[in-house]
Amino acid sequence: MTTPQPQANTPESDPVPYHLLAKPAGAACNLGCKYCFFLSKENLYGERESPLMSEATLEAYIAQLMASSPGPQVQVAWQGGEPMLRGLDFYKRSVALANRYRKPQHSSILHTIQTNGTLVDDEWAAFFKANNYLVGLSVDGPRAMHDAYRIDKHGRGSFDEVIRGWNCLRRHDVDVNILCTINAANADHPLEVYKFFRDELKAHYIQLIPIVERATEQTIAFANQGWGGHRGVDRPLYKQEGHLVTDRSVTAEQFGSFLNGIFDEWVQRDVGTVYVTTFDVALGSWLGQHNSCVVSPTCGSALVLEHNGDVYSCDHFVEPDHLLGNIGQTPLGALVASEKQRRFGQNKFDTLPKYCKECPVLFACYGECPRNRFIQTPDGEEGLNYLCAGYKAFFTHIEPSMKTMAKLISQGRYADEIMQMPKENAPAQTSA
Repeated sequence: MTTPQPQANTPESDPVPYHLLAKPAGAACNLGCKYCFFLSKENLYGERESPLMSEATLEAYIAQLMASSPGPQVQVAWQGGEPMLRGLDFYKRSVALANRYRKPQHSSILHTIQTNGTLVDDEWAAFFKANNYLVGLSVDGPRAMHDAYRIDKHGRGSFDEVIRGWNCLRRHDVDVNILCTINAANADHPLEVYKFFRDELKAHYIQLIPIVERATEQTIAFANQGWGGHRGVDRPLYKQEGHLVTDRSVTAEQFGSFLNGIFDEWVQRDVGTVYVTTFDVALGSWLGQHNSCVVSPTCGSALVLEHNGDVYSCDHFVEPDHLLGNIGQTPLGALVASEKQRRFGQNKFDTLPKYCKECPVLFACYGECPRNRFIQTPDGEEGLNYLCAGYKAFFTHIEPSMKTMAKLISQGRYADEIMQMPKENAPAQTSA
């Protein structure tokens, strides 16, 4: 393969805003989380190829990212696998390269990394702080819920090491968020999960991600065993196909109830002090904004760069049919603006079932992510989102509060004023 080189943006098109997740260690990880189907992506490249991004690919990526980003802010985002396996010197180099290649229109560069936290120590934390990194840390709740699926290669829970990493980051005053998956182990305990983050970890930013692991009749038995602890031919490549889901997957009803349970606690006492991404994005929808690709009419502006320079349409579609090309042969800006990627994004709306297009909460959902659209509508049309019933229950439940907060903001006031309003104007509490 040709060594990627720094390249200018294509002259025939102006830069378009986009977000890209880079995989500096590919699918390699020091944990073996049962629901992490991304571990199977090693099958795309085989055992002979190192999963570690080369220095040449790093420089080509950073240079092309800066050339193709309109600004004013550019985000250099790292994910895995476990991105910290690439080593601290790699990230020091990435910061230096970002500063070298930044353009005059780039008023700020935001460095982010999503990690399981087990490799964090004082040296890493000091580096993150010194370079204003935003760190996302994966935690699924209290010990028993976290350790149900987030295990190491030997099947041991990772909770203690993750919390040690969290405490280290907090000790160094690093800007750190919680990423929590909603799965079969924690889905029935929304308040226990939320209060653990808020009261014990003192977290102020929380992202909630539903676990939906698709499978076919041929892959369901393996998938239910878990994706960690296997290699190569023992672990099939996960693709977004099939109408079955694993035992670990959250049900639509659990998903809606989980969100409602946390929302009722949050809207009563935590607006403006705890930021839950799902709630912030929903409020944006009520204000006529689409602040996440999953709830936008179309998508296609969130791509993935693999360790060898391959670019895929989306983090959830790292599979052969959605490979756009390699930055060693085609500039990143051209791949982002390609017809194949434009069509990928437009399909999000074009493939919506009639049932969705007539839904009263379409504006807040737009069918959510295409990866989850694999069940039938009540009248038998294909393409309904697996989580539809949960989303509909959630959006219906929060509508009064969202209308109130949206009105406050439109009046130049603050959303947190809802907490001082008479309780009769607030939504009824739901059971946890």
